[in-house]
Amino acid sequence: MQSKSKNTIHEIAISEFKAKCLSLLEQVSKTKTPLRVTRRGKAIADVIPAFSDAQERDWMGSMTDSIEIIGDVISPVIEIQEIEALQN
Repeated sequence: MQSKSKNTIHEIAISEFKAKCLSLLEQVSKTKTPLRVTRRGKAIADVIPAFSDAQERDWMGSMTDSIEIIGDVISPVIEIQEIEALQN
């Protein structure tokens, strides 16, 4: 497994991933460090750590009260007669 720098994703050849799959998945889970699987140097998959249930729920509703709707968002933008005229 190679690492380009501290903040980049670790890369591993698919043959090595296949041979060490279970231990690599355990490592990703423990270290929370993603892993990129490559074939002939090209990325084919990223293995990322799973989120806990609490982390998944945290983002739900996180944007509450962050926008304000101004004006009528239900009525058509153009008049019904114009819509009917365009259908003919």
